[in-house]
Amino acid sequence: MRGLPARADDAVHSVAFSIDGMRVVCGSQDHTLKLWDVASGKLIRTFEGHEEGVSAVAFSRDGARLLSGSYDRILKLWDAATGRLIRTIKGHTEGVYLAAFSPDGTRLLSGANDSTLKLWDSNTGQLIRTLKGDPGNISANSVAFSRDGTRLISSSEEKKLKLWDGKTGELIRTFNGQAEYVSALAFSPDGTRVLVVWP
Repeated sequence: MRGLPARADDAVHSVAFSIDGMRVVCGSQDHTLKLWDVASGKLIRTFEGHEEGVSAVAFSRDGARLLSGSYDRILKLWDAATGRLIRTIKGHTEGVYLAAFSPDGTRLLSGANDSTLKLWDSNTGQLIRTLKGDPGNISANSVAFSRDGTRLISSSEEKKLKLWDGKTGELIRTFNGQAEYVSALAFSPDGTRVLVVWP
């Protein structure tokens, strides 16, 4: 892709494709998100509002909204078509490194260096639940929603898998016995199995 920022102060920390593959959004050290047209490499829009580098970005499944998380400890929800800021969401005490939509777009998931995962209502910005059970330091690629959004699984440095209710954030089950820290997780399409990847 042409046109992506190359200067050191514009270092890109996070990227995400729209589900149709036509657009890509980048979160950068210069405190902005940039939305690009994949076919032409042209910049569509710059989103400004964070006070520190943007460390996490995500598209909603319908491509209509963008979610960003920053080292400034804040989440921001944007209208992808107009660039309008829909909502600012505060609640973490350290920098946010994970931002995700539930498959149906009704909930937002965030993870931060404060060792918490938080589930939010995307329509109101209200906190649904802080996921408890000592989640530890959770990397962005070791959290996954099931395809229907009813369940959520996470892994942390405490070497445990945790299965959560994707709507309420309640802990369903803890799986012990991991020998290593998990680097990636994914649900099977029918949601009956989980693929676990170790380094």
